[in-house]
Amino acid sequence: MQDELLQFKRQNVWTLCPLPDGKYPIGTRWVFRNKTDDRGVVIKNKARLVVQGYCQEEGIDYDETFAPVARLEAIRLFLAFAISHNIKVYQMDIKSAFLYGTIKEEVYVCQPPGFDDVHHPDWVYKLDKALYGLKQAPRAWYDTLSQFLLSNKFSRRTIDKTLFMKRVDKELLLVQIYVDDIIFGSTIL
Repeated sequence: MQDELLQFKRQNVWTLCPLPDGKYPIGTRWVFRNKTDDRGVVIKNKARLVVQGYCQEEGIDYDETFAPVARLEAIRLFLAFAISHNIKVYQMDIKSAFLYGTIKEEVYVCQPPGFDDVHHPDWVYKLDKALYGLKQAPRAWYDTLSQFLLSNKFSRRTIDKTLFMKRVDKELLLVQIYVDDIIFGSTIL
């Protein structure tokens, strides 16, 4: 749990503040999971703080939630193209991806259970970034990542909004997004 909250601090996810009049905080809860090895032996205990997004009201707590997701056919085409052009493909998972997504809405959440601020136990957190469980979290993450790629001279494909391409002279760099998983390849890697 400490690791999770430390990650929030590193990413500037939220700010502790009094709850403004007319606003209602959304609850939070801890979700626990055991990571096991191939034999089923627990190697790590994980805790994730999630927002109780089912309490959110459309038009008040969020507007747009849609985030494009790569279709299986698009991933197959990506891989076929890479193979036919002798492009080595790499895969990566973005740890705590949603914490990078900046949200536009004004959202307040309750302090995490068991981690109340001793000086301000009645205060809440104003979110600056998305948390797991928020309805708009996938959209915020996609927008943040795609803006980063576009600002680095990638172009977004018109048919598949999860595929980004960058050409430098005769070299090509492809990036395919699937929520918080990314596959990429280049003719120069």
